[in-house]
Amino acid sequence: MRAPELVVLRLARPYLTRLIGAGLLASATEFAGLALMATATWLLMTAAGQPPLDRLTVAIVAVRALAVGRGVLRYTERLAGHDAVLRLVTDVRARVFDTLAARRGNPPRSGDALSRLVSDVEAVQDLLLRVVVPAAAAGLVSVLAVGLTVLVSLPAALALAVGLLVAAVALPALAIALTRRAGAEVAPLRGAFAADAIDLTHGAADLTAFGAASDALAAAGRRARRLARLERRLAALGFAVDAAGVLVAGLTAGTVVFVALRAGVDGVLIGVLAVGTLAAVEIALALVGAARQWTGLRSGLTRVAQLLAPDDVGSETARAAADADTAGPTGTAPTVRFEGVTVRYRIGVPAALDGFDLELPPGRRVAVVGPSGAGKSSLAAVLTGAVAPTAGRVTLDGRDVSAYPPQELPRLVGGLLAEAYVFHATVRDNMLLGRPGADEDALFTAATAAGLADWVRAQPDGWDTVVGEEGGQLSGGQRQRLALARALLAAPGVLVLDEPTEGLDPVAADQVLTSALAATRAGHSVLLITHRLNGLAEVDEIVVLDAGRVVQRGGHAALVATPGWYRDQWMVQQAAEHGYLAVSG
Repeated sequence: MRAPELVVLRLARPYLTRLIGAGLLASATEFAGLALMATATWLLMTAAGQPPLDRLTVAIVAVRALAVGRGVLRYTERLAGHDAVLRLVTDVRARVFDTLAARRGNPPRSGDALSRLVSDVEAVQDLLLRVVVPAAAAGLVSVLAVGLTVLVSLPAALALAVGLLVAAVALPALAIALTRRAGAEVAPLRGAFAADAIDLTHGAADLTAFGAASDALAAAGRRARRLARLERRLAALGFAVDAAGVLVAGLTAGTVVFVALRAGVDGVLIGVLAVGTLAAVEIALALVGAARQWTGLRSGLTRVAQLLAPDDVGSETARAAADADTAGPTGTAPTVRFEGVTVRYRIGVPAALDGFDLELPPGRRVAVVGPSGAGKSSLAAVLTGAVAPTAGRVTLDGRDVSAYPPQELPRLVGGLLAEAYVFHATVRDNMLLGRPGADEDALFTAATAAGLADWVRAQPDGWDTVVGEEGGQLSGGQRQRLALARALLAAPGVLVLDEPTEGLDPVAADQVLTSALAATRAGHSVLLITHRLNGLAEVDEIVVLDAGRVVQRGGHAALVATPGWYRDQWMVQQAAEHGYLAVSG
């Protein structure tokens, strides 16, 4: 992968003019400060000789103008710089979110994802505002300072140049060498720290119930202490380098004064050179801070750059095309083929899927059933690209699933997966996630098929009802209906429904399943994963999995008539549901 800084700077191209303007304003601000110090020194030393007032008038006006001008320039520079950088960060954060949302195969933990969206993306802002712009300003002002000193004394200018090179090159290089290793560990540890905080908060009850709270707290504490040690180490190293910078400034000023005296420079100008040298070296020492910032930011920048693949960076055309594609459902479904698919999550454990074969042509409906742990959810994960098969392959119209871009695959294969997430947003926003351009009629149709429309109509805010964090304002059944409605609205070519009626009572489950299958668009195919056998007479084929292998397949009537897991489970479910209906009646 190319240097992460180059990835960020490539993203900054649309804002290049604004950034250059901010850099020039920063240079003018620093130069105004340098000129203020030099002019004020000349004014004080000259005024000590009690010359006529007219000799001091220009200097007095210049000091006032430079003092006011420096403040105005600083404000303008900050305004221009933050305007450009915040525009860029908005773009980067949107791209990072898109990439994280599309990373079904290797999704980050929620805390780490939050760290990437906040801390790591803020590294992009800091790179420009605290590294690039200050470094450019310090470099330009240093060159101007040496050039002006040449007009006074060439030997003094050479001494100043050497001091500025030490301050602007040697010390930053030393700061990078001292802090690089520790800085590289900070961003991942911050991500782990954020993940630990969320895990310990949201999983407190489960950790306590299983007696694992103390171990989890201890592990999180070790990572927190490691992060604290690294940050203290970075602070100590920064203090040492800053102290070296003060020493360099003093030595440079002393050398410039000594050389200027040997060259016969006027006494007043000696004072101006001394104070100007201190101011110039102080400005150059901003590069030490920039280098230290860069070292600390580089790990976060690398994590951001890893998410922004070169093909995605700046590809507005591709993004626009993807947005246009998600505006409506696709026309037909691809032909899906599972060819000897085996999934083994760890070496030495049984395969979750073992040599699975299936063909799912357009318009066909296939149900996959079996006991818990049979491999049903693994089958859905492989089809949607969330899990790569250990052996075999899954193809869509002859093309391997892994070859499809993350923006394209969900339009072809998607739907309701296990533990679908409900966002802290309105019903409308949750449903429009997979099809942003859908109108209200399409929303109503999908909600009706999922059995959610009556509930939406009963809410005072209707489609604008906020469902709360993780759907906390909804019941379990309502959350499931909302997730199902979202999947039906998106209408991918191959609709995957993993336990679509989970959390619903048997009567409601049968009604929802029937209406959901009826709402499937013509030409689209369905892969239904379920533990309920009612309603499966409507599908074209039923595949029974056990321990990752196909043990039965066929139609509902044939499987009920054949001894095996399907008939046994059918009889158990029928007896249970008749008892449920008798009690509820």
